[in-house]
Amino acid sequence: MNRASKYFIPLLAALLLLFAASPSGAQVQVQCPCDMNGDGDCEDVVSTGPPSGRYNEPALADSLGVQCMHLTGGDGFATMADGRPQYMFGFADVTGTPAADVMAAGALASEWPAPTIVVDEGKQFYLTLTNVGMVIRPDLFDPHTVHFHGFPQSSTVFDGLPESGISIMMGASLTYYYNLVEPGTYMYHCHVEATEHMQMGMLGNLYVRPAQNGNTALYPSGKYVYNDGDGTTGYDVEYALQLGGFDPEFHDASWTVQPLPFAMMWDRYPMINGRGYPDTTDPNPLPAPAENGGIVSQKVSSLVTAVAGQKVLLRLSNLNITVTHTLTSPSIPMRVVGIDAKELKASDGSKIHYTTNSVTMGGGMSADVILDTAGVAPGEYYLYASNLHYLANNDQAADLGGMMTKIVIN
Repeated sequence: MNRASKYFIPLLAALLLLFAASPSGAQVQVQCPCDMNGDGDCEDVVSTGPPSGRYNEPALADSLGVQCMHLTGGDGFATMADGRPQYMFGFADVTGTPAADVMAAGALASEWPAPTIVVDEGKQFYLTLTNVGMVIRPDLFDPHTVHFHGFPQSSTVFDGLPESGISIMMGASLTYYYNLVEPGTYMYHCHVEATEHMQMGMLGNLYVRPAQNGNTALYPSGKYVYNDGDGTTGYDVEYALQLGGFDPEFHDASWTVQPLPFAMMWDRYPMINGRGYPDTTDPNPLPAPAENGGIVSQKVSSLVTAVAGQKVLLRLSNLNITVTHTLTSPSIPMRVVGIDAKELKASDGSKIHYTTNSVTMGGGMSADVILDTAGVAPGEYYLYASNLHYLANNDQAADLGGMMTKIVIN
């Protein structure tokens, strides 16, 4: 029996038995105005329910102007591009799961990166977080939060900072409320013991689509990055790419219950959307780690594909807590239209978009860049870190890896 199986099997059995034998499921409370059957989403149209005998949740969500999502916080495993398993903390998407089943559904279901959150300007967003606890480390009683990084004028109680807001303890739930008033590319992460929980994997893509979307008069697709008024941020396809990394010594210390080496933290697995090259070029979810009991944890691809002539929006973000990253596209220039969820404009309102082949972002920064493939020959192109020592998986310089992916033009 390997190290993972030794701990995984008895702990998972004990945890599931605990959930089945206790009223833990009753503590999961989802607050969503358009959810009529308690599963945390607004997707159901059924013929039984309220006195009328019917309810239509999508129509209700549209009339109320709301969106809902349900996440869990817990632990799990991811596999690095060189095959090494990494114990991690993370979020999982349980939207649509009945409340009574959420605790079991969230066990070892953590995703790396966290599930992507896509919301619309003008909507009210209700995000429920349930803390399902740690299967591999039952000695940890860590609370969790969601910090909507960069959210303008956030409510203190819903900002995710444990010093001034609410942290969610094991077996408890909290529904965050956001009034979405500004489009752009953001990100989210847990803010409890932030250095540890972010290093361990509680990071995800998040972006807000503008109210201008759907207006095909300015750009044929009707898709825009911002409310630009002239179509200059129009695009055809989009990809959210988050830069990050793992320190294997830190993750192994968490797995084997050792002191955490905060002062020596060094991310030696640079990744895009939780993958190092060549895994970045796989369009499919990666196979479930053996240590994870068959649960898939790396679902978000890093591969960029488009048809020649299309404009490709890259929603870039950096949530690495130890380094600044520079991402380079040597063959297809990048037009930067926004930084940190703000369109680039001068004080008089004129556009100051600019074209470059590289974008540098420190931790917590985002950039919206558009690749125009008009005149670009079909083929494979590369997007990668210009710091060459980040092009390896755990310093294995002999094998190209790390922070690199492909742009495939068909």
